[in-house]
Amino acid sequence: MRIFHVASLADWQRAKALGTYTTSTYGASLDEVGFIHAARREQVAGVLSRHYAGVDEPILLLEIETDLLDVPWREDDVDGERFPHLYGPLNPKAVVGVHPTRTGPNAAPAVLWALTLTAGVATIASWVVALSVDRQAS
Repeated sequence: MRIFHVASLADWQRAKALGTYTTSTYGASLDEVGFIHAARREQVAGVLSRHYAGVDEPILLLEIETDLLDVPWREDDVDGERFPHLYGPLNPKAVVGVHPTRTGPNAAPAVLWALTLTAGVATIASWVVALSVDRQAS
């Protein structure tokens, strides 16, 4: 199963250098929170708009393959909605995609739904992409 985590570019670069990712959510560590926040594909746009709209540093969407995780994970209830949470540090080897996204006052994140086409042994996938809409354009 694929789940997604929103990360700052700086946190992701640090994780690649150290071989472990320990940011729970923007500005909070795994030690502070007890788990790493994640989202299913259909939850990403809401997470970006609710929690990252004011962030002005580069933000990435990490695509995580749960079969590659070496820590426990589960979906927990958060205000009536189930969100995936990782209960330990994320090994960067479980990250199968890193997608740039934009947030901030002049960008409105949007999500293009995944489209997977399988033909024989080839799989072509169009993954979650964050688009920005320049509100200042006429």
